[in-house]
Amino acid sequence: METLYLKVKGMGCAACAGRIERVIHSVSGVAECNVSFGAEQATVQYNPTQTNLEQIQQAVTDAGYGVQPVQEMSGETLDAEREEREAEQADLLRQVVIAGLISFMLTAATVQLLTKWPLPVPAWLHSPWSGLMLATPVMVFCGQIFFQRGWKAARSGAADMNTLIATGTGAAFLYSVFATFFPQFFAKPMSNGTVPVLSCGDLYYDCVTVIITMILLGRLLESRAKSQTSQAMHKLMGLQAKTARVIREGREMDIPVAAVTVGEVILVRPGEKIPVDGEVIEGNSMVDEAMVTGESMPVKKQSSDEVIGGTINKTGSFKFRATRVGQDTFLAQIVQMVQQAQGSKAPVQHLADRVTGVFVPAVMVVALLTFVVWISATADLKMTVSATVGVLIIACPCALGLATPTSVMVGTGKGAENGILIQDAESLELAHKIQTIVLDKTGTLTEGKPTVTHYVTVQGTAEGNEIKLLRLAAAVERNSEHPLAEAIVQYAKVQGVEFPLPAAEKFEAIAGAGVQGFVAGQFVQIGTSRWMNDLGIATQKLPTHQDKWEAAGKTTAWIAIDGEIEGLVGIADALKPSSAAAVRALKSMNLEVVMLTGDNRQTAEAIAQEVGISRIFSEVRPDRKTEIIKSLQMEKQGIENRIVAMVGDGINDAPALAQADVGIAIGTGTDVAIAASDITLISGDLAGIVTAIQLSRATMTNIRQNLFFAFVYNTAGIPIAAGVLYPFTGWLLNPILAGAAMAFSSVSVVTNALRLRNFKPRIS
Repeated sequence: METLYLKVKGMGCAACAGRIERVIHSVSGVAECNVSFGAEQATVQYNPTQTNLEQIQQAVTDAGYGVQPVQEMSGETLDAEREEREAEQADLLRQVVIAGLISFMLTAATVQLLTKWPLPVPAWLHSPWSGLMLATPVMVFCGQIFFQRGWKAARSGAADMNTLIATGTGAAFLYSVFATFFPQFFAKPMSNGTVPVLSCGDLYYDCVTVIITMILLGRLLESRAKSQTSQAMHKLMGLQAKTARVIREGREMDIPVAAVTVGEVILVRPGEKIPVDGEVIEGNSMVDEAMVTGESMPVKKQSSDEVIGGTINKTGSFKFRATRVGQDTFLAQIVQMVQQAQGSKAPVQHLADRVTGVFVPAVMVVALLTFVVWISATADLKMTVSATVGVLIIACPCALGLATPTSVMVGTGKGAENGILIQDAESLELAHKIQTIVLDKTGTLTEGKPTVTHYVTVQGTAEGNEIKLLRLAAAVERNSEHPLAEAIVQYAKVQGVEFPLPAAEKFEAIAGAGVQGFVAGQFVQIGTSRWMNDLGIATQKLPTHQDKWEAAGKTTAWIAIDGEIEGLVGIADALKPSSAAAVRALKSMNLEVVMLTGDNRQTAEAIAQEVGISRIFSEVRPDRKTEIIKSLQMEKQGIENRIVAMVGDGINDAPALAQADVGIAIGTGTDVAIAASDITLISGDLAGIVTAIQLSRATMTNIRQNLFFAFVYNTAGIPIAAGVLYPFTGWLLNPILAGAAMAFSSVSVVTNALRLRNFKPRIS
């Protein structure tokens, strides 16, 4: 299966999105399809042996919508999108101005006739022929899009927002045209038998033009508001540097950033943006990474440190070698991830989708019943048309379709601003339900940069025994990627062990236990006391050292040569400054915090006590971490299983991250862990967990508000428009009010979603 991301143009409401989903699903080979009305994006999973991009595009085009593959985000594509949206808004503005001026003229004439106010309205505007002359251009030019799309939907046996608008305004316009040509059917004869001339106040020309104006104005405001929902994406893309100062053949030259290739040496001066990702090779500086990682304080960069494209060099000059360019850069991947998340659907949206799937046909039935009831009860065709048109216009499900996706777009964008990458809308929604947080120790609660603090040998220091043993241990450990292994190798360098180290043969890493291999004919094993005991190797030779170090929160590693204990290493991994505050904040949010580690019980308890965690799972092998997560999930919270989140950074955390309801990866960890997670904390700061959950809760509150207003609006609006409350609120039986209410309902939903831009994390 392959995944395809498409940009869809021409959707008027959520019913359009549902129709496009059905059309794409009908293409042979398509397994799954989600269309987001708010993001104007379709995500399609398909079998490339059965179908292709062209066939899927053709199906959408035949349904009457524009479609093209989502382009890789760059400064150029962002500018193109902005220009396209601005051109669309300019066209809408022109239509609103034209329709608005005509609406004002016709409405003023109607008001003068009905109220006798001394308005400066020329007499010719009172004529129905003037109304026909003025309203026709509005219908043909400004309102043509509703009729075109409504007709395309009807041809394919579907109905959407355009169907309702076209039917409502079309019926009112045709009624007025017919009455203009044949007034005898609509005006009661006078006492002398003559038929009075109808005025514009007797017809619906003003209503038709005002309704179209209101709807177009609503779309214009909605378009402008929706463009703000992608503000975070614009900020991220704005981080990209335009040029890079590369050093070629010993000379400095400025070139477009797109021309930079991997391996090139780039010079960055104070105040400049770092153009691409790379590794510092000369110089040092402080770099502001706030917009990418959410880290407010500048980070020191020196030789061998990684730098991220788009971040800002603050103080010194340095040279770095490009390691990732173009769409491979960290910033480009963030943008792509956010873009995909914004186009995804949250589970709560499926309710709105089911409603809108039957909503438009149901409204057509209600409108028909309204017509029948009113004409039967009153025999007043004008009043009947007013009620029927009002039902059709007010019932457009725009607000319902925008309620969820706009909040998701703003929420995921706000997450990116705070250094939190959210995989999809489902993860964003689920995060607010978390009840238990499981934290890995090394690299999550701690810095993940352990250092050797203590080292003793059974044989003591005689004949350089310590250095010889350390050299054997380092020779084996250098083959491992574990942080503890790196700590031992670095310690060996500091202690003066001779490099290069001898080769280790038959090297093997036992997950959660240790490493082993043959060095110069000797079998070297380094690992936990539990592993040594499982192997039958006695660890009673240095018990006081082990107990003392582990009580102080240090990790111990035993060194065995040919099955005999020869040494013991004590390794300390400092807590992250934010760990204790993050744990306190999580507890204050009524979340259970659990620590899960492969370390021994004594060390785990020392660390847990320091950060304030009371529930600990220690000496857990990587293959058992998944079982622990499952057991926590099975614990009941009321009648339902617990929602469990796992936070980790290593390869051995990946299965547990995948098993958890919400997997949260530390961005400073491995690519495997990040790929298995639902949420990634770019900076590695545990405060990001608190921010992610708070953001999820704020987003879900915003979505519920939007859905509530949308459902209440339609539930209350349709009966009022149909005239149920006519004896009390007869003045509401006006299609113009229905048009205004419909137009501004979607604007209010988008505006409410935009309040999420003011979200600020609260960490005590």
